[in-house]
Amino acid sequence: MNTPDTPRPRQGAAILRTALRRNVGAMAWGTVLMGLYQAGETALTIALGLIVEHTLQHRSATALGLSIGALAVIITTVSLSWRFGMRVLQKANTTEAHRWRVRVAACGLQPVARDVDLKSGEVLTIATEDADQTADIIEVVPLLISSLVAVLVAAVALGLADIRLGLLVIVGTVAILSVLSVMSRRIGASTQEQQARVARAGAKVADLITGLRPLHGFGGNHAAFGSYRRVSTEAKQQSVTVARVNGVYAGTALALNAGLATAVTLTAGYLAFAGHINIGELVMAVGLAQFIMEPLKLFSEMPKYVMMARASAERMALVLSAPPVTTPGTGSPEPGGSLEIDGLRHGTLRGLKFEVSAGEFVAVAAYQPRAAADFAAVLALAVPPEAYEGVVRVGGQALTDLSAEAVREHLLVNPYDGEIFAGTLRTNIDPSGTSTMFPEAVEASMLTDVVALHREGLDYAIRDRGANLSGGQRQRLSLARALAADAEILVLHNPTTAVDAVTEQLIARNIAKLRRGRTTVVVTSSPAVLDAADRVLVLDDGVITAEDTHRNLLSTDEAYCLAVAR
Repeated sequence: MNTPDTPRPRQGAAILRTALRRNVGAMAWGTVLMGLYQAGETALTIALGLIVEHTLQHRSATALGLSIGALAVIITTVSLSWRFGMRVLQKANTTEAHRWRVRVAACGLQPVARDVDLKSGEVLTIATEDADQTADIIEVVPLLISSLVAVLVAAVALGLADIRLGLLVIVGTVAILSVLSVMSRRIGASTQEQQARVARAGAKVADLITGLRPLHGFGGNHAAFGSYRRVSTEAKQQSVTVARVNGVYAGTALALNAGLATAVTLTAGYLAFAGHINIGELVMAVGLAQFIMEPLKLFSEMPKYVMMARASAERMALVLSAPPVTTPGTGSPEPGGSLEIDGLRHGTLRGLKFEVSAGEFVAVAAYQPRAAADFAAVLALAVPPEAYEGVVRVGGQALTDLSAEAVREHLLVNPYDGEIFAGTLRTNIDPSGTSTMFPEAVEASMLTDVVALHREGLDYAIRDRGANLSGGQRQRLSLARALAADAEILVLHNPTTAVDAVTEQLIARNIAKLRRGRTTVVVTSSPAVLDAADRVLVLDDGVITAEDTHRNLLSTDEAYCLAVAR
């Protein structure tokens, strides 16, 4: 695997363009229907003015009946066009938000992690709130166009009555939008900062939940709560700022719209008084002055929603445009399952060198926990190649030359703090439902005791992060999942630290039996696991200092005896 060239970031505007481009059909239909709705609303007011004029002139029952029929058609058109227009747009909006949520989630589930300076809680906020707000652009554009249609129809109708009324609407609309577009930029910047602070607060909550038990153990829960409170307070203050800016924006928009409607009404009254327009045109002008406040309100709110959508899209771009930590190779390891570490230097590792033959069960007794974590991180592809020296070979092929998929297929590293997901025991052990080693893995990990405790058995519901399981139960569940995968090379990191001595002894024997003929490396200080291994490697000060069976090391190496004897 090689360090990638830094790609050009995908900006929020590009994300918005993508969303608009793949929803052109739905937006076109939505625009037509919502434009029809707005035109119908405008026509309703115009029709009322014409009805008044013709009724006063002709006083005909037939004309009145036709007018009522025309009103019924207009009202029906308005009702149906709104109903189906919003249905089309909201379906497209929801579908687009789903696409971006899946896209963001897929970035986090790729075999090679992305170089994103965001915590899981922040990514969660981006995948939910920001995805929804970005997809709102699908509704914003058609509503913007339909509102423009309504204003233009009203301006034309008023212009036909008197050109001064039409010009007043057009000039007033342009002035209103000019003022509000400037204000909307402040909303976009404030909203982006608010989203970032809310995301940080969410990340802090996720961290606290993960470490809640240890925090209670050493009495750090109050300090942790104080830390969260500070972060949450910052988010609250920014939210108040955004609410204040939105309030000013909404108030200004309402005042300007009302001012334009008032100006149209007063101008129409003056023109009627001067004899330039008749009574029917006056009724129409007054009605349109009241009506255009709604599309103008909608029209004036659109710049704000556009800026909010762009701010959310910019945050999504932080995840979607982030480069991978490494660029995987394309090779595949040779069959067999050998593992070779040659001169590995990373963190506390100082030229680590050893080899595990195919089908061998090797235990690594790491005297320093940090060295064990550094070793596991390299094998798990959590460390980019430029961050360590030396070579790791899987099946005779250098790790840097292999594709991430090939590494995952042949090599599984199960961390000591393996994540437990909300679901059931069954879905945690075998998420894909394809394991051929499922019963054996449950038995080997001694998870049978946990299954027997609940009448639902393997279908017992597990809460998020295994909150309704003990530490030992979570550890055995994680071990069962690793064993069920039946990887060609399995690396276990402290798989039995939270279980009692008797269970630990049984698990050690079961692992050796189940993994017979498959390459297994266990980083552990457990005497039971060390004794079950074919041989033990002593990792001290970043290098291998001794190698033998567990029992021989106990009798010949005093430091080893002190480190692992319980």
